[in-house]
Amino acid sequence: MGMGLQRTAARSRQRGLSFIGVIFVGVLAVAAFAIGGQSVPVFIEYAAIKKAATKAAREGSTVPEIRAAFDRAAQIDDIHSISGQDLEITKRNDKVVVSFSYSREIPLAGPAYLVYRFKESTN
Repeated sequence: MGMGLQRTAARSRQRGLSFIGVIFVGVLAVAAFAIGGQSVPVFIEYAAIKKAATKAAREGSTVPEIRAAFDRAAQIDDIHSISGQDLEITKRNDKVVVSFSYSREIPLAGPAYLVYRFKESTN
């Protein structure tokens, strides 16, 4: 008789742990989904910045022209993280190279942030 009671107690304890496990996995999934959802626009903007920098490097021949070309593309593609003033423009073997670096923060909880740092240059 005492043996059956022990088996039932062990089974209910196991069920309780698996329920906590399900809750934990659910919380992790929701957190990952929320962070992923906030990260997607960051990477979409990064792709737009890269495209605008490449286009500006092809179109412009002077530093002001390149910055202006980037700013035009930034208005069209809704780029807010950097502007033409933030670009580093150099020449390498008679070819214009446009470099940029910036960071974006995503607030997580309280003082915790997820920081993305981007650094790229056109070829």
